[in-house]
Amino acid sequence: MFNLTNKTAAITGAASGIGRAIAMLFAKQGASVHIIDFNLAAAELVVSEIKAIGGSAHAHAADVSDQNIMVNIFEKIGKLDILVNNAGIAHVGTIETTSSADFDKVFRVNVQGAYNAMFAAIPAIKLNGKGVILNLASIAALIGIPDRFAYSMSKGAIVAMTMSVARDYLHQNIRCNSISPARVHTPFVDGFIAKNYPGKEAEMFEKLSKSQPIGRMGSVDDIAALALYLCSDESSFITGNDYPIDGGFIHLNN
Repeated sequence: MFNLTNKTAAITGAASGIGRAIAMLFAKQGASVHIIDFNLAAAELVVSEIKAIGGSAHAHAADVSDQNIMVNIFEKIGKLDILVNNAGIAHVGTIETTSSADFDKVFRVNVQGAYNAMFAAIPAIKLNGKGVILNLASIAALIGIPDRFAYSMSKGAIVAMTMSVARDYLHQNIRCNSISPARVHTPFVDGFIAKNYPGKEAEMFEKLSKSQPIGRMGSVDDIAALALYLCSDESSFITGNDYPIDGGFIHLNN
């Protein structure tokens, strides 16, 4: 089950965190993985890790907000079975504390970046005859999260684009779904805590962990496992859905 042998997968933002975990797992399951990331050196490091376990991988440097670059990359990749839109940035602030420049930056990377990747990838998937697109959204798209105005905007757009693409490409055999994680333990979280709560890292880590009813943050491997299912043939009856993966945050956090 969940075999990706002879499949080609492109994953944006796959040089670290959730994207890296997805890339590693997909490669272990037999996919040829294309890592698209702003940080080429980090992407090449993941490629070397995948090759060390006998997998196939390639690195591409890209600013996902540049459509021409993305089109060129996908023309080079050619045949494509799977696209995972993972690249994104965070932002902390209410509408009053979010500058126009900050808003535009979040939009360019999180929303336009996902649009650019799908715009570039869908022709290659259509030529393949079928395929899967998976977008990384967030519980911030589904419920109110304090001080996440621009970020919530961007992830709400991800869910909306997911539903639109799923509907438009039903008859081209292209499935499109999204995942909405709650807080996941990544290097970003560690850096955020260290920057904003110096000397109280352990205390804040515990507090943030317990904000999920299940009592811990999600792991990158938790997200990668769900991504594998939704991009595998075993989920062939699933399209046009968003999947919260949140440790009970949405419905049990009373």
